[in-house]
Amino acid sequence: MSGAGAGARRAQAFRLPGRHGYAVEFSPYLPGRLACAAAQYYGIAGCGTLAVLEQNEAGICLFRSFDWNDGLFDVTWSENNEHVLVTSSGDGSLQIWDTAKPTGPLQVYKEHTQEVYSVDWSQTRGEQLVVSGSWDQTAKLWDPTVGRSLCTFKGHEGIIYSTIWSPHIPGCFASASGDQTLRIWDVKTPGVKVVIPGHEAEILSCDWCKYDENVLVTGAVDCSLKGWDLRNVRQPLFNLIGHTYAVRRVKFSPFHATLLASCSYDFTVRFWDFSKPNPLLETVEHHTEFTCGLDLSLHNHGQVADCAWDELVKSYTPSCLAAPV
Repeated sequence: MSGAGAGARRAQAFRLPGRHGYAVEFSPYLPGRLACAAAQYYGIAGCGTLAVLEQNEAGICLFRSFDWNDGLFDVTWSENNEHVLVTSSGDGSLQIWDTAKPTGPLQVYKEHTQEVYSVDWSQTRGEQLVVSGSWDQTAKLWDPTVGRSLCTFKGHEGIIYSTIWSPHIPGCFASASGDQTLRIWDVKTPGVKVVIPGHEAEILSCDWCKYDENVLVTGAVDCSLKGWDLRNVRQPLFNLIGHTYAVRRVKFSPFHATLLASCSYDFTVRFWDFSKPNPLLETVEHHTEFTCGLDLSLHNHGQVADCAWDELVKSYTPSCLAAPV
């Protein structure tokens, strides 16, 4: 099923006037709460806003809003405090925010020398670590309780657009870059563990399968999504074609091992099942600008949030996820 109306099932929208959405993420604690990182003037100039939103049957409302003096490009929730979030900014800094303290950031970490496009809080129990990726071609490891980075990871030869922790292996993260590679790192050992020349184009996003510690997906400027099995990286596990412009973000489902979602500069969000002969399940067309942010809820089966440069954050259940897959 595809088409403009397919994604409208139980759709709710919230407008951020004068702000262009870059990332959206559901709270891991509170089912109705989500956060959006946004920027003025398409992130080229101006300030940024972290919007913490609350969703209920009546719609989406603003719970808390924080402003920063440069564009905000990514957001991640703390995995050990339901009130805490981290954002990354165009001025090379990370900000730690507390929704219970609406005055400003608790901490600001400024070590990157260029825009920070990616930030992610570790999901494995027993460690509270944050990883960031920057246009300065480095990834940095942070302990939110320590005022400086613990380690800097060098090796990429282009902008790092995406840094994502493994949900399975403590201390392991992946990074995707404009140098056309996907790289796997271990914080306990210096240097890169695995380098995968994934696309013949800039790779803008990556994500780990929630059900298989060896499987990842990448999304790139060549309009494709590719799957990778770390046990054999010579050939992609799958290659999903359908987007007509760059794939901006990819996310595996938290409920299905072979289901994933992608959003793109072609204004669409697409849902895929790479185990099927015809893997494209649905195309949702409800934005009028580059669609940059995407997340799938851990709490509400089938619930999706996305955001775009059209100033809209949307939450909905696509038809293909409304019934068991």
